[in-house]
Amino acid sequence: MFRFEEPFYLYLLLLLPVLTVLYIYSNYKRRKAIREFGDPELMAPLMPDVSKRRPDIKFALILVCIALFAVLLARPQFGSRLETVKRQGVEVLIALDISNSMMAQDIEPNRLEKAKRLISQLVDKMEQDKVGLIVFAGDAFVQLPITSDYISAKMFLESITPELITRQGTDLGAALTLANRSFTTQPEVGRTIILITDGENHEGGVEQAIKELTDKNIQINVLGIGSPEGSPIPITDSRDFRRDKEGNIVVTKLNEAMCQELAKAGNGVYVRVDNTNTAQRAIQQAIDKLAKADIETQVYSDYNEQFQAVAWLLLLFLLVELLIMERQNPLFNNIHLFEK
Repeated sequence: MFRFEEPFYLYLLLLLPVLTVLYIYSNYKRRKAIREFGDPELMAPLMPDVSKRRPDIKFALILVCIALFAVLLARPQFGSRLETVKRQGVEVLIALDISNSMMAQDIEPNRLEKAKRLISQLVDKMEQDKVGLIVFAGDAFVQLPITSDYISAKMFLESITPELITRQGTDLGAALTLANRSFTTQPEVGRTIILITDGENHEGGVEQAIKELTDKNIQINVLGIGSPEGSPIPITDSRDFRRDKEGNIVVTKLNEAMCQELAKAGNGVYVRVDNTNTAQRAIQQAIDKLAKADIETQVYSDYNEQFQAVAWLLLLFLLVELLIMERQNPLFNNIHLFEK
């Protein structure tokens, strides 16, 4: 695993575009000053030792040196040894509905984006737990296997859109069955599924999936997202809304009764998601009540410094920059390594 021990120093890389703009402006001012004295083409023979390209090459090398210096200060490291450690926590699998109905805007900015923000906030509160992510519509698949890598979890979360699954619908049974197979086999670890959906189930198999989960003491908590009054479903890159075969605008409504039944059957809690943080707090409390046990996690315990290679590269580019003179040496006029 690669990392920077002091990543703050990478902000020095922001100097590169600033210096580039200043250099371009300086060249513009210099050329403008030369034009005030006369035609640059007529004046060129009067300055035979002036090179047009060498200053640009030297400046580019200086930028490379600054970039390498920033990387050097940030202390690049590679993980050298994986170690299995035990932490007291639980396993949380989040099953997120990404059907087209989740694009409805009865929850700001829309149902899906609100759900993603809620998941991100839940992940931020995790310290010792493991988290996994399943997305579903007409099909279901594992977006992120259960892990304690919260950074990856948030990265995968950002990439979720309804286009990930071409088959539309809301197959809750498939999502719950997949979640059942996605937990680890570690004994005595508290396990829960957080199902985030608007409750528009169009497939069967839900009852059997819930029974198999509860037989394993896996809790199902449900977050209902949307409003009972419903909302039309916007079409991406269009001002129109989705319509049925008769041309009527489709209005998607939160099936709150179904969500409540799912949570009750799964020995969990049901919370309706609104524009407040109530749902996050309620689900966090449900997770905190789960029995915590030792969770085995593989982490990198030793890191080897890699700054030596960067330092040698920095030294090499500095030497090259020093050896290149801005003006051509008359002794080497026959050498065209750097043209004028």
